[in-house]
Amino acid sequence: MTSVSAPARAERIELLRLAAPLAAQQVGFQLMGMVDALVLGRYSGAALAGAGVGNNLLFAITSIGLGIVMGMDTVVPQALGAGRPGDARRACSAGVRLAVVVGLVATALVMVSPVVLDLAGVEPSVAAQARPYVYVRALGSVPFLITIALRCYLAAHGRTRPLIVAMLAGNAVNAVLDVALVFGIAPLHVPALGVIGAATSTTIVQVVTAAIFAYAARAIDSDEPRPIATRADISAIVRFGGPVGAQIFAEVGIFGIATIAAGRLGEVPAAAHSIALNLASFTFSAAFGLASATSVRVGHAVGAGDLALARRRGAQGLAFALAIMACAAATFVVLPRVLAAAFTSDRDVIAATVPLLQIAALFQLSDGAQAIGAGALRGLGHTRATFVGNVIGHYAIGLPIMLGLGFGLALGAPGLWWGLSAGLTVTAAYLVAQFLAYTRVR
Repeated sequence: MTSVSAPARAERIELLRLAAPLAAQQVGFQLMGMVDALVLGRYSGAALAGAGVGNNLLFAITSIGLGIVMGMDTVVPQALGAGRPGDARRACSAGVRLAVVVGLVATALVMVSPVVLDLAGVEPSVAAQARPYVYVRALGSVPFLITIALRCYLAAHGRTRPLIVAMLAGNAVNAVLDVALVFGIAPLHVPALGVIGAATSTTIVQVVTAAIFAYAARAIDSDEPRPIATRADISAIVRFGGPVGAQIFAEVGIFGIATIAAGRLGEVPAAAHSIALNLASFTFSAAFGLASATSVRVGHAVGAGDLALARRRGAQGLAFALAIMACAAATFVVLPRVLAAAFTSDRDVIAATVPLLQIAALFQLSDGAQAIGAGALRGLGHTRATFVGNVIGHYAIGLPIMLGLGFGLALGAPGLWWGLSAGLTVTAAYLVAQFLAYTRVR
């Protein structure tokens, strides 16, 4: 028994060693968004709702570029697992080049995206806050995608300390700048900028984070010039990353539809939706970090030609994710009012947020399972399945339920969240089933 359990224990330790920093980095990224929401919630309800709508517009567009760059989650770990570090270095160069090109396109699209607000009939007070927020955040699209490319490279090599350094420094800087720029500093003649201040703070942190990651990646290469990326390197990343981009766009898109729909319901439902989404995104970030680690570990096993090991590593990631998300679900059930009150003192918004968090508690396990399923499939290189699963779950199942309950039966924001819950559950079941099917040893 010892000979069997020791390797399994070593596998768990290796997964946690990689997953903990990745999860912490992702949680830190979400924490910046939560701090923005906490500060803006004290500034005004319209500012909080506007930033929530703006964030969804921004990420719905940049998610495509994010997914394309995340094709590195397949290419780099598999190259290292197969003992081809030179290929991994070229993939890093290709990923950074893609990040710049796709990031510039995303910047232009984000700049024009606020036209959707009027077409969707978003509350004018909310739309007025969302527009300037989006314009400033658009400037961070390129550094954000560069950060993703370099994070993939660092994670594949197991270099996670820079992620923690950037997370700690970024959150400290963001918190200070948020308060200073949102509310202003009268003695220093700094005006209160509201949503523009929150957006400026986040954009500055994105630039600094990209610089920290670039320095750490150079250290891996011993400061030697990276090989020039070939067209084949870029094509490989796009081949695997394209479906991931479509998958993330589909997932983010359904939450974006829910956010715009909540905006149509009025300022209070929109603010409540923003708070609940911030909290649900925060808990999901831990599972997403674990999914990134699972992707790396599965990719290394595939590169080494060991499909059975890839299956075990995916199953380990799933087990850890379910445990983490069960704790998150319990917190949402026990402390919904306390969590909502941390964002706003408006009693109507708090009351509207509580049922949304209770519904969110129900889909925490599904959310964690679909994250791991998608990450494990990226490691395998079967990224098309992640897109198909999200389309079936969110659009064939979740969207009709969301609109039917939210507007058809007039359940409002809770109806929207019941639809989101159904979509996540179906997606999770599909992705996990696909991973198990692809890793079945015949």
